[in-house]
Amino acid sequence: MLFNSFEFLLFFPSVCIIFYALRRAKYQNIFLLLASYYFYMNWKPVYAVLILTSTAITYGCGLFVEKYQGNKRKQKAFLVTSLVINLAILFVFKYFNFINESLFNVLELLGVRWTVPNLDILLPVGISFYTFQALGYSIDVYRGTIKAEKNFFTYALFVSFFPQLVAGPIERAKNLLPQFHEEHPFNYDNAVEGCKMMLWGYFMKLCVADRLAEYVDAVYNNVAQHNGNSLILATVFFTFQIYCDFGGYSLIARGAAKVMGFNLMENFHRPYLALSIKEFWKRWHISLSTWFMDYVYIPLGGNRVRYARHLTNLMITFLVSGIWHGANWTFVLWGLWHGVFICLDNLYRHYFGKMKQNKPIAKLISIAVVFLIACFGWIFFRANTVDDAFNIISKIFTEHSGIFINNRSLMVFSFMSLFILIAKDIKDEYSLKFNFMHSKYCIVRYISYIALVFYILLYGVYNGGQFIYFQF
Repeated sequence: MLFNSFEFLLFFPSVCIIFYALRRAKYQNIFLLLASYYFYMNWKPVYAVLILTSTAITYGCGLFVEKYQGNKRKQKAFLVTSLVINLAILFVFKYFNFINESLFNVLELLGVRWTVPNLDILLPVGISFYTFQALGYSIDVYRGTIKAEKNFFTYALFVSFFPQLVAGPIERAKNLLPQFHEEHPFNYDNAVEGCKMMLWGYFMKLCVADRLAEYVDAVYNNVAQHNGNSLILATVFFTFQIYCDFGGYSLIARGAAKVMGFNLMENFHRPYLALSIKEFWKRWHISLSTWFMDYVYIPLGGNRVRYARHLTNLMITFLVSGIWHGANWTFVLWGLWHGVFICLDNLYRHYFGKMKQNKPIAKLISIAVVFLIACFGWIFFRANTVDDAFNIISKIFTEHSGIFINNRSLMVFSFMSLFILIAKDIKDEYSLKFNFMHSKYCIVRYISYIALVFYILLYGVYNGGQFIYFQF
């Protein structure tokens, strides 16, 4: 079930009404668990078996890890069991065909025949998200930072909570699990704030992301027919498309949870206003970035090792991040791209100290540089193949003529929506005094709500476009 579907507009209010009617946390949790599985099974019911399997394994292993406190050998055995089984499931469904095809191509060059067939299976929606959330719980129990959850149904709800189930944020057990043990009576302020978040999330998705996607898809799916100028515009559009697609989803998820009294972590914090690539990764997909920091980068040694090893740890972390995003060499190159610039940023800080950015012009230049680095990285992310990616980069530097315009009126709507988005991000970033949806004046707030709703209805795209990160 998509957030931007008519079914969800019926599903969510119905869930909220029943949720608050049940009053007690125990009954609310059971109902939310059923609603979450119904939400997930709308895509392909059989894949609910996978999420249930992951839930059962991490739940059981968590209990045994806690039971054998003081016996590191047994604790580690159960942790490894949880990691191996869950990652094996993820490998089969997400990476088997990619590895198989890569081996076929390499061995073919060597004259070796490779006849293992690909698996005819669909990638389960959100498998990377709920797998990482469950594994984070297993590791936290092993580290002793949280207690194992004794109630299976409460833990199952933690893994499958429908607002953030299929595309995050990837929640931590220490933040979300305790909230399921609390009473959640209806709170007007929570409901209003949640609806505001959802409304802006829908604007980001329907008016920016899906509107820009029409141009991006037309250009990136036909690279040979377009010149460098069109590819530059499509790349800039995709830079905002993916931000608004995933950022919009995260905001709708956080808003839906807020309406029911749950607080999910912030996943995006105006990333294109970052002053360095390091800061960019503190603002972009925050739940995943911090997950990799806590469960990959730090276990590798983090920055507590020799400097060369520290840079290696950074590079490994970003390569793993690229692989997490998809079973394609384009994602590996995207991870490598960001890993290189993170290392260069780190080298500069190590030898020259933090760059001074006190003056507005210095900040503007820093923002522009980081934006350009992100844009070039998105070429690898969006390109259908590695050949396409390098062809796009080549054309950007060599072929320049007229810009492809697929529909002039749609282009106007795209730039209008981009202007609104950028203006709001700048206002929030620099705490400018004028407010609309959060104005202290009631009339200003309501006019803002109505205006945004009408804008979405007039200029939004309603073709049921799937969120980009569902494929991960």
